[in-house]
Amino acid sequence: MTLTRAESAFRAMKSPLAERPIFHQLERRVETHIFLCVLAYHLLVAIETTLLNRGLHTSWATVRETLATHQMVTIVLPTDGGKVLKIRNKRRRKARTKTLQLLEIPAEIIRPQRTWITPPMATDSD
Repeated sequence: MTLTRAESAFRAMKSPLAERPIFHQLERRVETHIFLCVLAYHLLVAIETTLLNRGLHTSWATVRETLATHQMVTIVLPTDGGKVLKIRNKRRRKARTKTLQLLEIPAEIIRPQRTWITPPMATDSD
């Protein structure tokens, strides 16, 4: 049962990265791959346990589905003065916000950002 759950967890963690199937031919790559899979499994269990201890009884698949809707949007606006304004914002969803709060992920990490950029001046290479 544990092996089936571990394999399912590894598939769930690797699928979004399009890392399946992987055929390694060097021993160090195989060892690294196994290490990363175990690390991913520990992360998955830590997230599930944290949420369970905080009263959210859910599966990893549900958590992953909820967090998969997370979107960050960056708008790039050039101005007449030669500067560029970049605005980064996120879409809010109640279920995702609750999950992030239960995991104690600070809101500052995903808060909207506004950045003014002055492009470098073009130089003549004559």
